[in-house]
Amino acid sequence: MGHDAGRRQIRLGLFVLHAGYHLAGWRHPDARSGGADFDLMRETALIAERGLFDLFFLPDTPTASRGASPSAAARLEPLTLLSALAAVTTDIGLVATASTTYNEPFNLARQIASLDHLSRGRAAWNIVTTLSAEVAASFGRAGHLPHAQRYARAAEFIKVAEGLWDSWDDDAFVRDKASGVYFDKAKLHYLDHEGAHFSVRGPLSLARPPQGHPLLVLAGASDEGQALAAQMADIVFSAQNDRAEAQAFYAGVKRRAAAAGRDASRLLVFPGVLPILGATEAQARAKFDHLQSLVEMEQALPLLSFFLGHDVSGLPLDEPLPELSTSDAMKSRTELLTGLARNEKLTVRELARIVAAGRGHLVVVGSPVQVADTLERWFLDGAADGFNVMVPYLPGGLEDFVDGVVPILQARGLYKTAYVPGTLRDRLGLPRPPSRYATPSSPPQPAPIPAER
Repeated sequence: MGHDAGRRQIRLGLFVLHAGYHLAGWRHPDARSGGADFDLMRETALIAERGLFDLFFLPDTPTASRGASPSAAARLEPLTLLSALAAVTTDIGLVATASTTYNEPFNLARQIASLDHLSRGRAAWNIVTTLSAEVAASFGRAGHLPHAQRYARAAEFIKVAEGLWDSWDDDAFVRDKASGVYFDKAKLHYLDHEGAHFSVRGPLSLARPPQGHPLLVLAGASDEGQALAAQMADIVFSAQNDRAEAQAFYAGVKRRAAAAGRDASRLLVFPGVLPILGATEAQARAKFDHLQSLVEMEQALPLLSFFLGHDVSGLPLDEPLPELSTSDAMKSRTELLTGLARNEKLTVRELARIVAAGRGHLVVVGSPVQVADTLERWFLDGAADGFNVMVPYLPGGLEDFVDGVVPILQARGLYKTAYVPGTLRDRLGLPRPPSRYATPSSPPQPAPIPAER
């Protein structure tokens, strides 16, 4: 069946929480978990690669607390883990979450470019501005930056990183033994950036990344987040649990991209989806009910508080969620969850259990055919270009999807049967950005072809 060229197909990312995306997933009898368990992460990445997933997506927040969820209490730093996984995988994209609020552009640009070289062009950066105000104290900050200021800093941060990735022309390193010339000095560029948030001279001490620029992923669904994604992102990671709302978001962010002068088809939208699979719908429902029965309110309430941006631990559990002001930390998710509670007339306890399962993302409980039907419907109806799959526990929840859902999507012609050769950009059909220093008269440099392993 070749590479299924020419037909628009579903893309898949795996959103990896080592203790499972379901808050109580780690308690499932078949679950394995461990914050520093490299063997589990390697096994998970290889299962995802067997399922031809495009992305291995590591979320992150650089803090923990007594109320932290199991996956947030202890986890490996993403760029370090993905650098190790680059050596044991061959095709899957490696997405590292890193904050623009608690990093410096030079160091982070160098780290992500290094991952792109180590993986032969498979690196992506999930850009976050950091939600938790508690993080500020760990970085010696007097306080957390306001929402709008975090996004202004992020926009400048991204521009600086892209400028640094262009420090060297694609053909700068000639390494000519006969002449003794290792690099062409004329093809090195100093950034000399002076902005509201950063002063960065450059250049980066690393050749231009294989992808030109590693892929940029953004998850912000607030107005500022959508505006930034429309201008700069390659992939938007979104959270909707209603198809009509997902269609509206999809159309809106594509319109913004077109208004920013971009080809909207080159901005890919990946909603999150949590599949709970069973051989039959009844078996899947029993599995979901079992997972829900394992949820402890003392863990669910801090998670709900985090996503709402308000402490709900003192509220009566069996009364409706009261009206809450929009959180400055996570505006879009606050609005999603408060709207859900209002429309469904949910109590605090009911909303906490919903958040424990999908954290506001689409939860699909059913047989492999039913899950495939849902993904197909969202994809064909203009709600998604692909999905970030969030499995309830590892590795079994992923194996259920790879062995059950993937073959059905392939049989329908909706999913690839082999990886496209080349870089992550090649596999996703995204162009390699030219260097900012490329002259109009010079032809663009082709992307280096990754060596076979």
